[in-house]
Amino acid sequence: MSSSHSEKKSGTATAHVSAAGNDLQDNLRRLDRLANLGLVSAGLAHEIKNGLVAIKTYIDLLLEKESDAEMAGLVRRELKRIDGLATQMLRLSSPKSGTMTKVNIHEVLDHSLRLLEHQMTERLIQLKRDYRATPDTVRGNESQLQQAFINLVLNGVEAIGTHGALTVRTEIFHGTAGGAGLKIFFEDTGAGIPLENQSRLFEPFFTTKKNGTGLGLAISRRVAEDHQGTIEVVSEAGRGSTFIVSLTAEL
Repeated sequence: MSSSHSEKKSGTATAHVSAAGNDLQDNLRRLDRLANLGLVSAGLAHEIKNGLVAIKTYIDLLLEKESDAEMAGLVRRELKRIDGLATQMLRLSSPKSGTMTKVNIHEVLDHSLRLLEHQMTERLIQLKRDYRATPDTVRGNESQLQQAFINLVLNGVEAIGTHGALTVRTEIFHGTAGGAGLKIFFEDTGAGIPLENQSRLFEPFFTTKKNGTGLGLAISRRVAEDHQGTIEVVSEAGRGSTFIVSLTAEL
């Protein structure tokens, strides 16, 4: 082999190592920014919730003397919305907690769907269940999983708008290492997600919705990761989206 060829090969290898090193540094900086964002979000959420206690007490006293029922309802609704936003920020930024037990996924899904059934009926959205996973058990925290499922269903409902269909489907799959997993699919008939937005969907505070907070999908990803699982999206503009949660099955 000629010396020039060896030098060229060596230079190429060095370039690859350098690129890998740069990617690692970029990832470390991104993780550091996310960690700092989590601390700031947690502190901010705590302060908001503490301040809301005094504000709500004072406003309730004022509203007792105020005869404008419509304004009273508006103020209370906005306070509730702000408190809910602060709660979501805490859930996103706080360390994982809660007892892990044997959870029946279909029961959690049914409960989550019942809570949102009225919204779907009002929007003329057809709900379809296609539960194929047998058994449907995982090791997890039921409350956290329900929060993730509710966020994903709400995301689908908002994507559809009106006159569409939302399908919730489950199935068992077998991994390359021999273990079994359980997948939950949330399929909507909405407008789909532009390709340029798909890589940012699970980033905290990223949203394309007019009144969105950008926290629902980020929280859902956090829950999936806390359960050693994953969440991904398959979407095509004009043809709807499918969010897929993959968890380890407990057979």
